[in-house]
Amino acid sequence: MSIEERNRLAWHETLEVHELVAFQSIGLMKLKMSLKKITDPHLKSIYRAVISDLELNLRELIQFYPSAPVGAHREPNPADLTGFYAGDLLGLSKALVRNLAIGITETATPVLRETLTTHLLRAIKGHEMTYNYMYQKGLYPSYDLPELLKNDLNNAKRALEMRSE
Repeated sequence: MSIEERNRLAWHETLEVHELVAFQSIGLMKLKMSLKKITDPHLKSIYRAVISDLELNLRELIQFYPSAPVGAHREPNPADLTGFYAGDLLGLSKALVRNLAIGITETATPVLRETLTTHLLRAIKGHEMTYNYMYQKGLYPSYDLPELLKNDLNNAKRALEMRSE
């Protein structure tokens, strides 16, 4: 393996980094928007610690973007939060699908299994609707890796620059 290859991310690594940056950017924005609403000092200190950890995670992960097979940077539109809200909904629906699938594997009671299966099908439909919305609006260019990575960098930058209080 050449030095160039050792310093370049593989496609599958790039996609994993994308998922981690996208998830943590949305989470960081949510935490920062919520912090001013937290009144309990102990909980507020926990929020600040998690915010700090996520900021560090993002700063470390975005350093890998120049090593991705493709990628660039463009300036975000700071006024438009549509992508944030849609991405948050997509993340929720993805987590719900995963959690329901795991729950189904743990059930022994047929009626509970049927109920969770119905919930899973609804969650899959919700994920599909959210993904299609994002794709049609250009918020999730899933077939264009350079554009997908640009979106990640824009969201990470927005999350890191956002004030929490």
